[in-house]
Amino acid sequence: MRGTRPGRTGPRLVAVGSATPPTSYTQQELLEIFRVEDPRIRSLFLNGGIQRRYLTLPPELPDGTRLAETQGDLLAKHLTSGVSIGTEAVQKCLKEARAEVGDIGYLCCVSSTGFLTPGFSALLVKELGIPVTCSRLDVVGMGCNAGLNALAAVSGWATANPGRLAVMVCVEVCSAAYVFDGTMRTSVVNSLFGDGAAALALTSGGDTGPEITGFASRIIPEAVDAMRYDWDERHGRFSFFLDQDIPYVVGAHAEQAVGRLLAQAGLRRSDIDHWVIHSGGKKVIDAVRINLGLTRHDTRHTTDVLRDCGNLSSGAFLFSYQRLLEEAVVAPGDNGVLMTMGPGSTIETALLRW
Repeated sequence: MRGTRPGRTGPRLVAVGSATPPTSYTQQELLEIFRVEDPRIRSLFLNGGIQRRYLTLPPELPDGTRLAETQGDLLAKHLTSGVSIGTEAVQKCLKEARAEVGDIGYLCCVSSTGFLTPGFSALLVKELGIPVTCSRLDVVGMGCNAGLNALAAVSGWATANPGRLAVMVCVEVCSAAYVFDGTMRTSVVNSLFGDGAAALALTSGGDTGPEITGFASRIIPEAVDAMRYDWDERHGRFSFFLDQDIPYVVGAHAEQAVGRLLAQAGLRRSDIDHWVIHSGGKKVIDAVRINLGLTRHDTRHTTDVLRDCGNLSSGAFLFSYQRLLEEAVVAPGDNGVLMTMGPGSTIETALLRW
């Protein structure tokens, strides 16, 4: 693992790694595969700022249609694909951190696209050969904001255990959480989400990567039903629901959430050099950008991830963070804001200092 320097105790983001399934499709290809003719649904697919998504689709039948998967089929897909992309993301993250599997002292797995017991943390310990003494946490069912919820917990462990490596991995197999019934409710979800996993390595007491200097949350109880993943009795499976007013709900409260985060550090929005925002959808990104007074350049990585991968749920912000690092524009002393939105309805934020 990369060397550490004494005297620094705050948790730092050491490395990030991401993975997607091997198969991807353009929005036009998906419309053709599922023979969608409704012009309203086609418009959702073609005008949402998404070009391509990584998905694990059901098998093709002899007549060219796709198998109607049961809830059991979907859960099996969640497990199999989730372990595969989760493993790859962790391996890439460790390689970037110049660390070994045996260095991991804490593993936190995040997912909202299926339910497993034991969870991904135990499965990845077995798959990767992570030390059996590793402390674990599974964050399940918190939705697209869950990555920052989990990061707060992982940061706490890293702070309490300086010099030791903590890893968080968001594993979302969104193609294992869908319903095809031709309605606008399900079509919104089917047009938006993609599969992907992203892992983040943290440690405290070192000198590599930005330091996490604060967190702030803002829950909107009156919008508790705006985003949910619940049982669909008609189809006998779980189903996502996204209210059409989500962009306005999130946008209207974004300033309060970010304002509290910055006030804790004595900063203003003009002090922030980098914005890493959840790729929740074109309208959501626009609402946040307008309400926070950001430029399209500020949200470039967010919109690019949406374009190339769709909404990756809890791990989407890490895909954007990875693109920011690859751009090599950050400098010592820069400030950055991480921001995710999800069920609750909730806005989660974190402050970084390079």
